[in-house]
Amino acid sequence: MTTAGALLTIAAVFGSSLVAHADTIADSIEATDAPLTLVAGSSATQSAQIRLIGNSAGGGGGMGGDPDSGCNIDSGDAPLKLDIVTPAGITANPDPLEITDCGVDFTVTFSAASNAVSGNATATIISGPAGGGLYHNLVSIPIVVTQSQPTNTKPTVVVQGVSAQEYEIGSVPAATCAVTDAEDGPSSFPATLSNTLVHGIGTQTATCDYTDLGGLAADTASVTYTVVDTGAPTIGHVLDPAAANANGWYKTPVSVTFSCDDGTGSGIQSCGPNAVVLEGANQTVTGTAVDWAGNTATDTVSGLNVDLTKPQVGFAGGFGSSYYFGQVPAVPACDGSDALSGLASCVVTGYSPAVGSHTLTATATDRAGNVATAELSYTVLSWTLAGFTAPVDMGRTWNTVKGGSTVPLKFEVFAGATELTDTAVVDRFTATPTLCPGADALTDAIEFTTTGGTALRYDATGGQFVQNWATPKKPGACYLVTMTTKDGSSITAGFMLK
Repeated sequence: MTTAGALLTIAAVFGSSLVAHADTIADSIEATDAPLTLVAGSSATQSAQIRLIGNSAGGGGGMGGDPDSGCNIDSGDAPLKLDIVTPAGITANPDPLEITDCGVDFTVTFSAASNAVSGNATATIISGPAGGGLYHNLVSIPIVVTQSQPTNTKPTVVVQGVSAQEYEIGSVPAATCAVTDAEDGPSSFPATLSNTLVHGIGTQTATCDYTDLGGLAADTASVTYTVVDTGAPTIGHVLDPAAANANGWYKTPVSVTFSCDDGTGSGIQSCGPNAVVLEGANQTVTGTAVDWAGNTATDTVSGLNVDLTKPQVGFAGGFGSSYYFGQVPAVPACDGSDALSGLASCVVTGYSPAVGSHTLTATATDRAGNVATAELSYTVLSWTLAGFTAPVDMGRTWNTVKGGSTVPLKFEVFAGATELTDTAVVDRFTATPTLCPGADALTDAIEFTTTGGTALRYDATGGQFVQNWATPKKPGACYLVTMTTKDGSSITAGFMLK
């Protein structure tokens, strides 16, 4: 406790008929300009001493006609009670103060509440001793109130959300800093992450630093953890062409393209390799997906059958380049083979026994769909017709004959140098009415006619075919008579009926 000096003057009147004398109440404050200093809201106190000095103690002489020339407190008297009046927020103890003797220091202790203000503490008399007396109050105790420095304790900070362990990539919790501060209150904020992850994996440190509003820094907190990728990637493939031809064979090279994915993992480091599958049976291609953590996955494409080569194709047996009608051999067989996928079909088209030029096509198709063709051209020759012979004229000459007569139509048919004698070579005879020629037409009378049947026959003696034509009984009519053989060849003669 600290003491300081100040004078306290207390005046009171005890009996108007007595001579007034003054006693001095003084404390032990040595310097009148030395105040008490208190800290608002602090438990620390400051003290001052107050004493009562009798009339004679200060050199005698009554002050104000005090009837008591000595100490106003005599033995057996009640004490002098003083009310200690303090500035707002200042508390005095004891209050009231009882003074029981002169020349003795009585201690008053002062404390300051948080709302205390500076000012002077004074004293007023509540009651005096029964003997009466006069008091002159000189007490004034200056009190200076200062505000306490705010208390600031060191904050603490911890890392939350993560711990020293392994986390799967894509599932790492958020690292936060949780602050405890008695003065500033709790708070949180994201932790600072250090150590760069490569492809999202590796070791990382979450660090928390915090300084409070009073400038005190918490101890640094940090947690080191590891981000791993234990999940395997995925891999698939696409084929081009997407599907084989019939029979499970491709006839073009097959492109195998792999595609890889690692989801939320570390990402794909390599994928494949892609491949182009060339000719061969039951081939296999394998692709591998590797992520940046070293996890792998494979995809195998098997059973790839590729045939890029056309089959061999030709005609079985011999087949000439020309034949007379009726002598063309049967269609030749297709002769095909395929060394890899095998032959699916082999057919010959374009065959015809008709007169004219023809081309045979042999088409071989292997099981992969490769097609090869071979061609063979040949000609079917028509027959040679000789006739009509006498008595019938040919060319532009019109044969005249009496209607109703029977005219022998004689002719020969040759296949090259070979004479054909079978009546089956003749397809038909036709007698077609036509306009008669003008008067200047060249005519020739039929020298002879015949009798008997009209059926076609081959006359072995004459070496020719004979067809007897019974002419219509239509005088003045004209006809074109045509004989057509099976190969489509024909001969025609004109007739005028009389």
